[in-house]
Amino acid sequence: MGVVIKQSIRGTIVNYLGIIVGFVTTFFIITKYLTQEEVGLTRVLIDAAILFASFAQLGTSSSIIRFFPYFKDEDGKHHGFFFWTLVVPVFGFLLFLIVAKCLEGTIIQTFSKNSDLFVNYYRFVFPLSLFMLYQSVFEANANVLMRIVVPKFVREVGVRVGLLVLYLLYGYWYVINLDGLVVGICIVYFLAALVDFFYLLTLGKISFKPDFKVFTKPLLKDIGFYTLFMLLNAITVNVMPLLNTFFLSAGMGLSFTGIYAIANYIATVVEVPNRSLNAIVQPEIAQSFKDQDHAHAEKLCKSVSLHLMLSSLLIFFFIWINIDALFMLLPNGDKYEAGKSVVLILGIAKCINSTLFVSSSALNYSKYYYWSFVFTVMLTVMAVVLNVLLIPRFGMDGASLSHLLSYFTYFVCLLVVVMLKLKINIFSKAQLKVIALVAGLFLLNYGWVKWIYPLFLSLPFSTTANALIDAGLKSCLLLAVTLVACYYWHISEDVNNLIRKTLHIKQ
Repeated sequence: MGVVIKQSIRGTIVNYLGIIVGFVTTFFIITKYLTQEEVGLTRVLIDAAILFASFAQLGTSSSIIRFFPYFKDEDGKHHGFFFWTLVVPVFGFLLFLIVAKCLEGTIIQTFSKNSDLFVNYYRFVFPLSLFMLYQSVFEANANVLMRIVVPKFVREVGVRVGLLVLYLLYGYWYVINLDGLVVGICIVYFLAALVDFFYLLTLGKISFKPDFKVFTKPLLKDIGFYTLFMLLNAITVNVMPLLNTFFLSAGMGLSFTGIYAIANYIATVVEVPNRSLNAIVQPEIAQSFKDQDHAHAEKLCKSVSLHLMLSSLLIFFFIWINIDALFMLLPNGDKYEAGKSVVLILGIAKCINSTLFVSSSALNYSKYYYWSFVFTVMLTVMAVVLNVLLIPRFGMDGASLSHLLSYFTYFVCLLVVVMLKLKINIFSKAQLKVIALVAGLFLLNYGWVKWIYPLFLSLPFSTTANALIDAGLKSCLLLAVTLVACYYWHISEDVNNLIRKTLHIKQ
């Protein structure tokens, strides 16, 4: 697991570089130079493209990770495996392009009342989804080749820098209009996919020449069934997080979608370690199940669950104790502060998702992957029903509550199957220490707010400055407490080694 941790750290560093760029873009550019409706438009366009691309893949990204071990052969350039990963999505894209065209009238009618701006730019969803589709496929190929840093840099940093430039060209320099902004978003994702493609070529480990001899009848049957189930499972991975955006846009309008998007972005920071660690560990889990090494698979799952629980809960803690100062920093923060409770609810949901997501990976790469279909249907139905019931009553809070309740139920059911069928338990005693640590930090924060914070109110600065000084000192103190507690409580040896290496502590 130490090797996996080291590899994932690089990906996490790239993710946080992207977070920095995204932070600047979201909190100082988008909220200042775009209206709430325009923020909602860009969010819905991107989410709609992700939705379309997730179906059009026909499960390709998951299939790459699951079946690559059967093609793995560096001398033979993996038997032309890359060729098939290019071909299958073409058929998927054409299939769902036909479906989308047939449903175009219904889609336009649904959004025309409260989100007519989206209707005006609906046609751009299709090229945007094509570029996103192949960007994901190229990333999956890089993952199985254990080369995650460059594709992650392209997605997390390159794309965000490109979007940042577009927003400045539109709202600050007035070089382009709204049409140009939408076209520019498509160009950014096209360039991202192109860079990933050429990066794969430079690795010299792929071939466009298919090797038909590798495909035995049992393997073809397994690939066919797996592709079908992963197509349906795409709802869980890609579609479910986007449902709230569509329900809010159709039911309440793009302005509310814009507020929700900013709150969701803040909460999404919690999941950053999840993206890197799961990306690098999934091929190992798939290899473990191929080799029928369940002991190794369980060890991986326990370690991933522990480290993601620790990181996600700590990130969420520091976000929440500074949430008021964060909205003070935000241009037009008084307009977006309505999403504060959304940050809380979605933050909790993303902590649960980060901690338990590895159980989904274990199930997907095992012989019981078809159970994913059952849970996907359950999750989708539950989310749709809860959105319909809760959004009219609670608005944005209703959308975030539907997300939390749906995923909590989903993971509880999934964990039961993983434990009973795979005999894998992703939990460990160390996670009780993590919960106790975070609970203790919240108590310390309560004491600070009650007895220390009032002292900052008397400082001869503005309210915002006082709040920022308080947030900075409090965060530094609690971070020091966290590091000391993690180290001397021995929550994780990997974390202790990282602390020793960073602070140059001799063992």
